[in-house]
Amino acid sequence: MRLRIAPLVTVSLVSALLLSACATDRVEREPDETGAEPMLASANVPHQVIREAFLTALTPPENVDSPASWIAPDGRVLLLATSKKTSRLMIYDGDTGAELRRYGSAGAKPGQFLRPNGIAVHGDRVYVVERDNRRVQVLQLPGLESLGSFGTGELQQPYGLWVRDIDGGKVEVLVSDAYMAGEDANGDEIPPPLAQLNARFKGYEVGAGAGPFMARYFGAFGDTSTAGAIRVPESLWGDVANDRLLIAEEDLKTGTAVREYDLAGKYRGRTIGLGLFKAQAEGIALWTCADGSGYWLTTDQFKDRSLFHVFDRKTLAHLGAFSGETVGNTDGVWLQQGATKRFPAGVFYAVHDDMGVGAFDWRDIAKALSLRENCGS
Repeated sequence: MRLRIAPLVTVSLVSALLLSACATDRVEREPDETGAEPMLASANVPHQVIREAFLTALTPPENVDSPASWIAPDGRVLLLATSKKTSRLMIYDGDTGAELRRYGSAGAKPGQFLRPNGIAVHGDRVYVVERDNRRVQVLQLPGLESLGSFGTGELQQPYGLWVRDIDGGKVEVLVSDAYMAGEDANGDEIPPPLAQLNARFKGYEVGAGAGPFMARYFGAFGDTSTAGAIRVPESLWGDVANDRLLIAEEDLKTGTAVREYDLAGKYRGRTIGLGLFKAQAEGIALWTCADGSGYWLTTDQFKDRSLFHVFDRKTLAHLGAFSGETVGNTDGVWLQQGATKRFPAGVFYAVHDDMGVGAFDWRDIAKALSLRENCGS
């Protein structure tokens, strides 16, 4: 993907800095936060209930946001999660949920974080979005050594990301940027006018091999039409085989749903789940097979129990929905399709109420919704 570099909205950077400076004086609100607390119990949405395989210990002071996982060569699984409030990473055993350690501290140095949000594991590297450092930091697994960072020249209020391989031993990283146009009388952030939403997503080419760290910004994109614009962005995920990028629109006034773009950043004229999402569209994940088939998993962020909608990978037809017995108020999710000792068919991780992470055995999901357990079935 090679994109025209769109002009940035500089006024919102000033607003972001002012908000950061006064963060200790009031309760901070995210762009997607509202006063309402929608409940699945009263939403009357058909779904299956699946018991979580585990739920990590709950740590309210951390304000956990998003998970990602990595399978080591010896088969052990590391489950990592960003902690917005304490500016560090939580590290768990991905098969049991036991906490292993905590990594990082508040700051702008290598190995430090400020308000980390989105996280992705790609190969043996971790990519962490830091909202208040306005960067993406890259760490080497398993030791989490900081390799470098990028984005400070372009990002204003970054949240989510997606990483994919490209030619030349490099990866492409797309980052959502929730720059805003100030606040209303209630303290809620105001999305910019449509014409200024053409830089909602920034693209970077990042070296993934040995040698000095390299990252290059190559452009931004964002639809500016009423139907295709993303007012409140965070989660996004791509599908190379089907030239598709799904992006969650979290703006409730417009109608929360998932929009379909292509990998060149062009809106395809299709919005999925408008009216189906009753709370707020959040984390996105993709279950894939080599023939291009598979399933999209998307999150509807009910306060009591989150709802996860499943769509066909190719057609985007809705196939059903499930919730856990406990997991609610989910921001980020992560689908690990690789087999582990406890989860031979894979596992779906979902953050629970800013306090921990829940795990769902893919076998349980497949059985409940009559999905394939593996690509051969």
